[in-house]
Amino acid sequence: MYAKSGLLEEAYQVFVTITERNVVSWTAMIAGYVQDGQGKQALDFFCQMHRVGAKPNQFTLASFLRACTGLASLEEGMQVHAFASKTGFRLDVFVGSALVDMYAKCGNIEDARNVFDEMLQKNAVSWTAMVVGYAQNQQGEEALKLFCQMQWEGIEPDGFSLSSVLGVCATLAFLQEGKQIQAHVIKSGLESDVSVRNVLVDMYAKCCHTEDALVVFEKMSRRNAVSWTTMIAGYAQNFQAEEALKLFQQMLWSGMRPDQFTYASVVNACASLAALEEGSQIHAYITKSGVEVDEFVKNALVDMYAKCGSLLDACTVFDKMLERTVVSCNAMIAGYAQHGQIYGALELLVNMQRTGMKPNQSTFVSVIRACASAVALEQGKQVHAHIIKTDIVSDIFVGSALVDLYCKCGSIVDASKIFSRMPERDTVSWNAMVAGYAMNEHGEETFNIYTQMLWDEMKPNHFTFVGVLTSCADLATLEQGIQIHNQIIKLGFESDAYVGNALVDMYAKCGVLEHARKLFDQMFERDVVCWNAMISRYAQHGHGKEALALFAQMQDAGVKPTHITFVGILSACSHVGLVDEGYHYFESMNVDYGIEPRIEHYACMVDLLGRAGLLVEAKGFIDQLAFEPGALLWRTLLGACRVHGNVNLGRLAAERVLELEPQDAGSYVLLSNIYASAGNWDEVIKVRKMMNDRGVKKEPGRSWIEVQKRVHVFVVGDRSHPQTDEIYAKLDNLTEQIKSAGYVPDINFVLRDMEQEQKKYSLTYHSEKLAIAFGLLNTAAGTHIRIIKNLRVCGDCHTAFKFISKLVERKIVVRDTNRFHHFQDGLCSCGDYW
Repeated sequence: MYAKSGLLEEAYQVFVTITERNVVSWTAMIAGYVQDGQGKQALDFFCQMHRVGAKPNQFTLASFLRACTGLASLEEGMQVHAFASKTGFRLDVFVGSALVDMYAKCGNIEDARNVFDEMLQKNAVSWTAMVVGYAQNQQGEEALKLFCQMQWEGIEPDGFSLSSVLGVCATLAFLQEGKQIQAHVIKSGLESDVSVRNVLVDMYAKCCHTEDALVVFEKMSRRNAVSWTTMIAGYAQNFQAEEALKLFQQMLWSGMRPDQFTYASVVNACASLAALEEGSQIHAYITKSGVEVDEFVKNALVDMYAKCGSLLDACTVFDKMLERTVVSCNAMIAGYAQHGQIYGALELLVNMQRTGMKPNQSTFVSVIRACASAVALEQGKQVHAHIIKTDIVSDIFVGSALVDLYCKCGSIVDASKIFSRMPERDTVSWNAMVAGYAMNEHGEETFNIYTQMLWDEMKPNHFTFVGVLTSCADLATLEQGIQIHNQIIKLGFESDAYVGNALVDMYAKCGVLEHARKLFDQMFERDVVCWNAMISRYAQHGHGKEALALFAQMQDAGVKPTHITFVGILSACSHVGLVDEGYHYFESMNVDYGIEPRIEHYACMVDLLGRAGLLVEAKGFIDQLAFEPGALLWRTLLGACRVHGNVNLGRLAAERVLELEPQDAGSYVLLSNIYASAGNWDEVIKVRKMMNDRGVKKEPGRSWIEVQKRVHVFVVGDRSHPQTDEIYAKLDNLTEQIKSAGYVPDINFVLRDMEQEQKKYSLTYHSEKLAIAFGLLNTAAGTHIRIIKNLRVCGDCHTAFKFISKLVERKIVVRDTNRFHHFQDGLCSCGDYW
């Protein structure tokens, strides 16, 4: 009586007065200790019982096994199992059920199943122990199978087994199976059980059906803190943070006291919304409630403040922690990583190790991400070297983070080596490599790794397609892009916002602006990124008025512009000479939208004035700035001086650039070209000598064209192509034909001192002209020819292409480093304003 009531001291006093103790009295004491959570005392009593020669019965052994289960004492449990086998109690339903439960909870699920299968008689407890055992050992599908078998055997499950199976459905996101279990709950009359209802709410939430979860929640006649917390957490996990905050407010109004799990969930919701004010208010409420000492809540607060942009508050919460765990340190390191504070992340990693705390894979992933965001290759290598010494070197998350680090730092070879050595790869790993090749402009490798991904039967997602489309856009490989687009449609990703933006960008950068606009108009949701992409592409194609019209539509749609929007708008004005409109939008940024101009906006204004030939005004614009102008502004002015042949101002701009960036090859080339155009060959020689003395290398001009999904690259005077003889013959023939039509080679674009005939000859075989000839030889009549050049297109080539487009009756699209040129019927879309 005393033992069952939890009065163990009184029970023990009675026990010691018993002169003749039998198995019942010993078993009562052992069961009492087990019931009170004093497993060690229960084991000690069993040992005493054995020493005095008292023989246990099935109830004694079952109680002892429950003590072993509570203490996770597998060795003692196995000894009792052996004893039960010798004495014949192994086949007893109570002992068998306790053995199944003990083995399952000690992680030996195979031994648990062996015992279960050997039992001649099974009751609801036995079945439930085995079902729950599978569930707790992450073998959800086995748990569901056994639950179905349990029903076939006619065993009626109790609330505990139903809750366990529903938990399995929640973990595996098995919605239909969960609904079937719910029907069984209703049939069993357990629908009013609060614990079962809570698990039902959790199951629907984890299956992304928060509406069904809310129906179950609202039908509950009685709710506890777990009920409210489960629903709030469900909203937070399903990115419905606003609903989570509303429900939390209702919880407070109902008088229900939140616990640490409630607070952790609602703080996570604030983090998702970047709602700093609401998060701070909840922090204050937590402090008043006295729950803040809980580790989960503090970790959530650190994460919330970091994601809301308040790293100082995150540090304050972290610094006040009396005891820090790996989880709390990880939260702080992740905060440093989000803010690009690499040294804070590294210092905390070192402190963890000094205090004997062992970093886990999450720690290293966050530190690696901090190094990647700061493009800190050397620090990243040091962290990598440390990882190699640990047992997580082969971890898939760490491997993926390392691949991403090396890619973002430009070490694509190292990234490839790590990727190839990974024992296991998931979609994230493949995507990191796809994106890495794309961002490092390794187009062919991007397509190759994507193809390997498909061969490995790894299903691509929207991040994969964004990476591949980025390569298609950069290389202007339209045929490849169309093929990828077809795969996107087949896999159902066309409505994804990120993929939609990438498709718009790809078609626009491949010169098919009308198709890009069509896709843009078909998008269900357009975020600011999408509007910016379309505006910028209109600008790049020289469609200034269309860009401004689209900006007006963007405002009508209620989309707030960003600084990137105005880079596109100002570029659009620059490409078509809308000087007054450019000034208007530049002033409007701050006045109407509260956007402070950045260096790129000032550069756009210098470019706007420079292209219009207003070089003195452009210089005056730079001079009146309240800050020290950087190399970008002077380099932009230098480019304008090259176009308009202003030697003196060009020399001044070049001097300013080279003072700031003495290794900038482009500025040397522009200055040299200015001198060459003016016939000042002595100064050209001086500039080239200066480049040699300083070890500055000029980037060679290259042009490329995609034909039948292969990219062909040409340089000036190139004779390496297998079709060289045909290409040169075709180009010579074209040159003679367009000369007959009025084309005169412009030797002003020959930037070396040589005879006039030599100059004319050298103009003929520029890389873009070789690409045109190759395209005409290898594409069908009437098709468009698309060429990319890594530098500004040559002025003579620009003139020649207008003649060629009329001669061959084809549209020729050329994308250079600044903009697009669409040549058709002897005209260019730029109107010769470029």
